[in-house]
Amino acid sequence: MTSNGAAISAAQHGRRYDIDALRVFAFSLLILYHVGMFYVADWGWHVKSAYQSEWLQIPMLFTNQWRMPLLFVISGLALSFVWKKYTPGKLALRRIWRLLVPLIFGMALIVAPQPYFEALNKGIIEPGFLKFMGQYLTFQDFPGDAWGGEEIITWTWNHLWYLPYVLFYTLLLIPVAMFLDRPAGRVRDAFRGLRGVWIVIVPIVPLMIYGNFVFPSFPYISHALLDDWYAHAMYGTFFLYGFMIGRHAGFWAELARLRRVLLGAGIVGFCVFFVQSEMLNDDLGPVLEQLRLVVIYVNRWVWILTCFAWGHHLINRPMRWLPYATQAVYPWYILHQTITVVAGYQLAKLSLGPVVEPALVLIATIGGCYVIYEYVIRRVAVLRPLFGVSYSPRPAGPPKREKTEGEPAAA
Repeated sequence: MTSNGAAISAAQHGRRYDIDALRVFAFSLLILYHVGMFYVADWGWHVKSAYQSEWLQIPMLFTNQWRMPLLFVISGLALSFVWKKYTPGKLALRRIWRLLVPLIFGMALIVAPQPYFEALNKGIIEPGFLKFMGQYLTFQDFPGDAWGGEEIITWTWNHLWYLPYVLFYTLLLIPVAMFLDRPAGRVRDAFRGLRGVWIVIVPIVPLMIYGNFVFPSFPYISHALLDDWYAHAMYGTFFLYGFMIGRHAGFWAELARLRRVLLGAGIVGFCVFFVQSEMLNDDLGPVLEQLRLVVIYVNRWVWILTCFAWGHHLINRPMRWLPYATQAVYPWYILHQTITVVAGYQLAKLSLGPVVEPALVLIATIGGCYVIYEYVIRRVAVLRPLFGVSYSPRPAGPPKREKTEGEPAAA
């Protein structure tokens, strides 16, 4: 059997290794992105280094157009993979358990050091983390400009905003998925049947509508859930796209066939996107404004398709490291930004220079995630659900080849 044939066979039976690997890749990229936020010039963040670089804006601008949409498509795919395995009610309960429990625990304890060091950095509060936690956990107000405009420090989900969003979309999609099973099954079949250039054109039509009619009223992505309607329209649609694609062998075979074209289109698309973002001002005529939106959404969707196309072609196969990484990446996601903020804040005091400091922040982030996951979360069964990992104990040794059939990770 050819490698492409093997990939299609794997897509139809058993676990989708490429989707697992791309999920690890997307979250790993997110971790690197947040380390970069400590150093990129002219972009606000919770804490910032004295060693800021303008050149970082280019790679970060490149990835921030599609890294989160990619995760939402992957989450929609994960839901489609288990759609027939559970009743709708049981599936909803499983997702609530897998997403809401880590969110509440994360907001209460894991995220808390981020507002503390941010407020400390701004001179809003006096040093004393235990005193801060006593007020934070009892919902007492902290007067001051805590997050660049808010008047009080409250519980926050910061980087964990993805969890309530994907839970919200999951609960909305379950009844829609029931509708797509029969009455509107032709809609899903038509989407899966897209081929050639239509695999790019058709999915960006709803995005163009959002850009024209939703974005003007909600021009900022707030991550606040209740007032984030442009983000909901965009991320919710990507989540739906992932669910509709599912395991359809023909769609994935078409992506693999187009992989070189998609990569070339993505490179050209980002170059055009970057030039227009640097050269065009905000006061555009109606024609140029529509062209600008086309460039944004084509660039975004083409890079998502490129990741899927090359992933399906190259890595839809068992890999020794993948089962371990699939389990680890959710806890790493929960932990990483707090470690980055704490390490960055403390190392910034030492004036180590623009090479040593970022290297140490990156090492601290990756090393901290590894040590806490491998030697605490992975070995203490009661902690595992709090970080979105199955409750049953896992071996504490180095990664070994493990059984990989079953349910994809919820997030």
